Amino acid sequence: MSNPDLAMPLSTVSTTEQRKRKRSVLLRNPSLIAGLVLMIALVAVIVIVPWVSPYSSTDPDFSQPTFAGPSWDHLLGTDNFGRDILTRIAAGGRIDLLIAVAATGVTLIVGSTLGLFTGYFGGWLDTILMRVVDLTVAIPTLILVIAIVAVLGPGTANLIYAIWLVGWVTYTRIVRSETMVASQMEYVEAARVIGLSNLRIMWRHILPNVVVSAIIFAMADVVLNILLSSSLSFLGLGVQSPTPEWGLMVAEARDFFLKDWRLMTYPGLAVLLIGAAFGLLGDGLAQALRRR
Repeated sequence: MSNPDLAMPLSTVSTTEQRKRKRSVLLRNPSLIAGLVLMIALVAVIVIVPWVSPYSSTDPDFSQPTFAGPSWDHLLGTDNFGRDILTRIAAGGRIDLLIAVAATGVTLIVGSTLGLFTGYFGGWLDTILMRVVDLTVAIPTLILVIAIVAVLGPGTANLIYAIWLVGWVTYTRIVRSETMVASQMEYVEAARVIGLSNLRIMWRHILPNVVVSAIIFAMADVVLNILLSSSLSFLGLGVQSPTPEWGLMVAEARDFFLKDWRLMTYPGLAVLLIGAAFGLLGDGLAQALRRR
C-alpha cells in the first residue's frame, strides 16, 4: 500500500511536521499550560463578576450587613460599608490589569524600537540614548515613578504615564544588546549582500530574533507594574477611593485588620495569584521560544 505522505508535496509535509513539533513542545510545557489555565480563570472572574453582580463596587450599601462572612449572597462576605468583597476585588482586577497591560505594552513597543535602531545604527544617537538610560537606571524605579506622580498628581492615567516615562529603559537595553550581536551574524551579512534595505533587514530579519527576550521580560514586568500600581495606591498616589484597586483595598482595610482580617487578605491573595499566573507564563514562554 502507498504511504499517503508520499503523495503530499514536500512543503506540506514539512509544514505538518513543524506544527506537530510545536504542538508537542507546548504539551510538554507544564509551566505555560498552568499559567494559561490560571490566567484564563482569573480573567474570567475579573471580566464576568462585575458584569453579573447585582452589587455596586463603589457605592456603600447599608441595606447589607457590614463585615458579613461568606454566604450564598456574598461569596467572600462584605466590607465595612456593606459592599460585596468579590465584586470589588473583580472590579479592582480590571483596574490593575488595565494599568499593567497598557503600561507594559507601550514600554515594550517603544523600548524595543529604540533598542533596535540604536543597536543597529549606533553613532551619536546611540551614545546620547545610552547616557539617558544610564541616568535613569542610576535612580531606583519606584523613586522615579513617585516623583513623576507627585508632579502630575494622583490618578490612574498619571500612574500609567509615569510608568511609560521610566519603563522603556529596560527594553531598550535588552533589545539593543541583542541587536548588536545579531547585526554581526551571517544571515544579516547575506541580507546586506543581496541589497536589502536597512529597514527591511531590521524588521524582517533581526527583530524576530531579538524580541523574544523582551517579550519574556514583559511577563515579569507586568507583575512588577501590578505591584507598583498597588504600592502607589496603598500610599495614596495611585488609584483614588472609592474606585476599587487591590493596593488601595489593602490600605483601606488596615484599620479593620483585628476586626476582620479578610479585608486585607483577599486583595493580597489576588495580587499573589495574578503574579503567579504571569510568572508561569514567562517561564513557559522562555522554554517554548528559546533558540534551538
